[in-house]
Amino acid sequence: MKRALVTGGSGAIGAALCRKLGADGHHVLVHANHRLAQAESVAAAIIAAGGSAQAVAFDVADAVACGAALEQLLEAGAIQIVVNNAGIHDDAVMPAMSREQWARVIDVSLNGFFNVTQPLLLPMIRTRWGRIVNMSSVSALTGNPGQTNYAAAKAGLHGATKSLALELASRGVTVNAVAPGIIASPMADAVFGRELIDRLVPMKRAGTPEEVAELVAFLASDRASYISGQIIAINGAMI
Repeated sequence: MKRALVTGGSGAIGAALCRKLGADGHHVLVHANHRLAQAESVAAAIIAAGGSAQAVAFDVADAVACGAALEQLLEAGAIQIVVNNAGIHDDAVMPAMSREQWARVIDVSLNGFFNVTQPLLLPMIRTRWGRIVNMSSVSALTGNPGQTNYAAAKAGLHGATKSLALELASRGVTVNAVAPGIIASPMADAVFGRELIDRLVPMKRAGTPEEVAELVAFLASDRASYISGQIIAINGAMI
């Protein structure tokens, strides 16, 4: 049984990712930062469905705390599937954006990717099999007013994805990024009404977390062993 870590596993998309990886037979480490109770609920649902899971909590932006938590998790063996899903929004047009807004979003989405992934690489490489999936956004592909910080962080993941894929290509480890568009969730539902979705999305609907999870689970499987270094959009033909 392969071990899979999903950061930000307590949110709508993260929970769907965890449930799908659990259904595929992996032991899922459901990560949260402040929302440990929600992560525990996701893990309990996976177990109730016959899968294997546990909840873990640490701040991906805190390199020391993250490293200590991962060191403890690695005592049970390599983590061969990593889904870097943790991210935050702190939107503002750039003339009104504070340095703190810029730094915090970069810290979670981009520095968090490094803090989580780097300590797991050597144990993963030693197994000669690994899957790293970085969750990006349509904002990184098109830009979005009010999200200069978020778009920059996610676009940074694209370059990191492609470079790391080259570094690990001969080691049996693939690295890809998934860039969702408008995906139904409590946060998105509050921002994107029916009329706006009809205008922005050619398919005239929001995607579902489960649709994103199917794509991520495929990239995390043996079936995707020749796919690496790719940025794959899932956005209803928005771009």
